[in-house]
Amino acid sequence: MKGVESVEIEIVRLAHARDLPLPDYATTAAAGADLLAAIDQPIELGPLERRIVPTGISIALPVGFEAQVRPRSGLAAKHGITLVNTPGTIDADYRGEIGVILINLGKEPFRIERGMRIAQMIVARHARAAWREVVTLDETVRGAGGFGSTGVQTGAAAGSAKRA
Repeated sequence: MKGVESVEIEIVRLAHARDLPLPDYATTAAAGADLLAAIDQPIELGPLERRIVPTGISIALPVGFEAQVRPRSGLAAKHGITLVNTPGTIDADYRGEIGVILINLGKEPFRIERGMRIAQMIVARHARAAWREVVTLDETVRGAGGFGSTGVQTGAAAGSAKRA
């Protein structure tokens, strides 16, 4: 796709994923490639139950890149299926099978079938921090405010809420 950086990534399709397609993008502008469940038997994921679901692939990312495993919005919205550690990070030196830690936050059991799209994977550049210890940090308008300190309303709405 024009204007989108591409990076070649080596991938191994493991024996239990022999008939499954490799990760792919659902649309030309999609950021995440779909990961599939490489399971032999369906998995029934009960409410509040979590399970590592194998994808049947291993990858070799170039140094300076990571892969993030994220939930699929449709599964989350419709069934309450999400990832326990979202986003999950795959480092450039990891060579094992990619597993997706799914959890069912819904009220009903959810059935995972072989080949089902269970998560998405985004490949991104990253930088390593070079920490420089100082005594104080520069001042900002926000300062140390966090965890809701900026409110939930925008501009004019926030002003009228304060006057009420």
